[in-house]
Amino acid sequence: MGDVLVAHQPAYLPWPGYFSRLTDADELVLLDDVQFNERGWQNRNYIRGAAGPVRITVPVRRRFGQRITDTRIADGAWAGRHWRSLAQTYGRAPYWPEHREALEAVYRMPWTHLVDLNEALLRLLLDAFGLPVAMVRTSDLSPAGRQTGMLIDLCRQRGATRLRVGTGALAYLDHRLLAEHAITVEVATYSHRPYGRAPGWRPALSALDLLLHQGPNAASILRAGARTETKVST
Repeated sequence: MGDVLVAHQPAYLPWPGYFSRLTDADELVLLDDVQFNERGWQNRNYIRGAAGPVRITVPVRRRFGQRITDTRIADGAWAGRHWRSLAQTYGRAPYWPEHREALEAVYRMPWTHLVDLNEALLRLLLDAFGLPVAMVRTSDLSPAGRQTGMLIDLCRQRGATRLRVGTGALAYLDHRLLAEHAITVEVATYSHRPYGRAPGWRPALSALDLLLHQGPNAASILRAGARTETKVST
């Protein structure tokens, strides 16, 4: 726990901006008891491709209104497909040999629930970036309230006085309520900076691409692209 609360849905192999919010944080709160979004990033993301970014998707069993924590993976064949895509795409990346074994171990596990898979990959990437960030799920914390009220209760539980969010959250946050609870809002953004010489780089590729091409330099790239701005209540 720390002074800043970073709460995010557990995404599948998320983009670098996801991790840039965590370079100075102690903890990531996984919002796993919110509704699964079929068009979101919980079960899909982009990797590099010869003709442009390639989207890879974990198939899930869909049930209206289901929470992320209850979302089950639909079949076991996806793991082999994704592993072959990663090996084909990144087999010649400079830092593939260093991370291949740990990645393969994740894709060999018989996952049944999406959130468990995502947390394992987030843990792998955080460790590889050298970010000592703990993770806790809201399904274990049972925060009170919804939307802004839930975030306020999470701040209370985790001892945070600052709430760090992306620009998309500004539309639904109740800034007056946050101010009443003395919680400062920080807006986090990330600038996509090209890296390396390998062709095919595009903005918003999975952070795995950054790791496998930049290795020990990846964390400094995350920090260089990260920006936070305090939102002034009006």
